[in-house]
Amino acid sequence: MKVLVTGAHGLLGAAIVREFEAGHDVVPLARAALDVTNDVAVRTVVRDQRPALVINCAAFNDVDGAEADPPAALRLNAFAVLSLARAAADAGAIFVHFSTDFVFDGEKHAPYVEEDRPNPRSVYGISKLLGDWFALETPRTYVLRVESLFGPPGPNGSRRGSLGTIADRIRAGDEVPVFVDRTVSPTYTPDIARAVRTLVERQAPPGLYHCVNSGAATWATVAERIANHLGRPLKARPLTLETAALRARRPRYCALSNAKLAAAGVQMPSWEEALETFLAAEQGGGMGTPGARRP
Repeated sequence: MKVLVTGAHGLLGAAIVREFEAGHDVVPLARAALDVTNDVAVRTVVRDQRPALVINCAAFNDVDGAEADPPAALRLNAFAVLSLARAAADAGAIFVHFSTDFVFDGEKHAPYVEEDRPNPRSVYGISKLLGDWFALETPRTYVLRVESLFGPPGPNGSRRGSLGTIADRIRAGDEVPVFVDRTVSPTYTPDIARAVRTLVERQAPPGLYHCVNSGAATWATVAERIANHLGRPLKARPLTLETAALRARRPRYCALSNAKLAAAGVQMPSWEEALETFLAAEQGGGMGTPGARRP
């Protein structure tokens, strides 16, 4: 199967490419190779490549920057998704797109399910929700909501996520600013990639899925777990959403439920297990064993 991946050099895109390279013909397209905001370029590339599967990992992920430049966020997170989804549909291809926990307001006190009403509180969240709606207008589409990504970097040395930054600070003995009142479901990018491959290869029903490592914790708890694994002291600087100087509003409670994904046959490891795998791979100088924990 030919698989076209946009945003292929990013944190998630690189994981998708590594996963699908085993057994599929992958066409990885970084930003320099395809401007996904150019509708003509998108349609031309998809028409010429004739993929069976298009996976969109390109996104405007600067949450605070989106507040300063809403048009840029909308171009990449909404209208580019519309172009890709329509091009995939015209080619008869399956389309996969990734969304975010920021489509919710964070006022709930139990993990969000796919049927919960979105209520984004930021430009970033609004732009991503529009992308969800545009993608789901086309058939044979999977939209996976993910959050708090961490994992091995892409080929251009892209960042490893907030969790990787926390680990670096702890190793260096630096102070670590962490939210004590923001609950998340940290998610390991190789686990997301395996989930996508399973959904597609098993021909699971298309639609909206939450795809995170199971469980949830505050960022303070995550930092404590990292410090314990590394055997280093944690010099935490506690933050709250009220005291942090952030341009965009963050949802306070962001845990997502994997129940629908599990019903489709995809079991996600816990965030604690994923964290151990990530840190062990970093300490060993590798990226873990691909396929070692297929859902």
